[in-house]
Amino acid sequence: RQMSTRYQARRGYYECSKSRADHVETPRCRSVRSDTLDRAVAGRLLDAISPEQVALALAAADEVEQRRARSTRAAELAVERARYEAARAERAFHACEPEHRLVARSLEQRWEARLAALAEAEQALVQTQAAVAPLPPPKELEALCADLPGLWAAPTTSNRDRKRMLRTLIADVTLVSEPGAKQLSIGIRWQSGASEQLEVERPPRAQDAHRTPPACVELARRRGPELNNHELAAELNAAGLWTGAGRPFDSAAVQWLRWRYKIPSPPPFAPGELSVRDVARRLGVSDGVVYYWIAHGELDARRGPGNRHRIPFPPEVEQACRYRIANSVHLPAQVKIAAAGGAV
Repeated sequence: RQMSTRYQARRGYYECSKSRADHVETPRCRSVRSDTLDRAVAGRLLDAISPEQVALALAAADEVEQRRARSTRAAELAVERARYEAARAERAFHACEPEHRLVARSLEQRWEARLAALAEAEQALVQTQAAVAPLPPPKELEALCADLPGLWAAPTTSNRDRKRMLRTLIADVTLVSEPGAKQLSIGIRWQSGASEQLEVERPPRAQDAHRTPPACVELARRRGPELNNHELAAELNAAGLWTGAGRPFDSAAVQWLRWRYKIPSPPPFAPGELSVRDVARRLGVSDGVVYYWIAHGELDARRGPGNRHRIPFPPEVEQACRYRIANSVHLPAQVKIAAAGGAV
């Protein structure tokens, strides 16, 4: 059925208002943003007009101009002929003797008929001249047709002119929109009888416009379990990806991404790693002893989430630490105090 136009918030929509009014609306009767359809149809129209077709149109314009000139000349000749006939009838009437009343009456009727014919010819001439506005000069037409997209988008081209151009070449446009589909099918039937179908992407809904791009989610799912928030943010930014709000990723944005899409964080400790407290408890020393070893390069450690130490602690490292504790007579005094009561 024919769709109607609705405007809301200075934006146009095509919708099935008649189906809604007749209570025969179905899920296929939907609202479509007019700019989505207009751009696709206008683009196809401009693509279809090739330079060869423009040349044919200019030749046709010349022919139309010649036909209009011939029609106008024919109407002017008809006016001249009617004026001549009316003038002859007038002279014949005035040349008649008054006493010949029957002849005078006949000549008067003929004169009136010729005057009526003259008025009709003059009216026909006026209508012929005003029927179609004269075309611009051929060179001006060629200059305009050389850049049809620019002419179409020019602010001096009114929507009425665009619609006239569309109706000249396109018979009708049919929309097919399946419920929930992101694609919109546009059927175009040309005035020549040919038809074709376009597939265009429907604009995203307002709630989808600021949604995190799928590429970001896919990369986060793949690398998130291996990288912390800072590292994952750096990798997302290096890949040229942005948040749904159009900003670079930071730790807070990555943390929200993990929560929204249930992406696990990397384990706090790699296999074989312990925290400072776990190492101290295993060795029976205070945490200060372990921090002293780390600060003086006697025990390797790395920084993890929360800037906490992660200590690789294989058996050989544990054995070396126990040996160091057993020979702790050379340790500084503060370490001896911290290790008192727990050192082996």
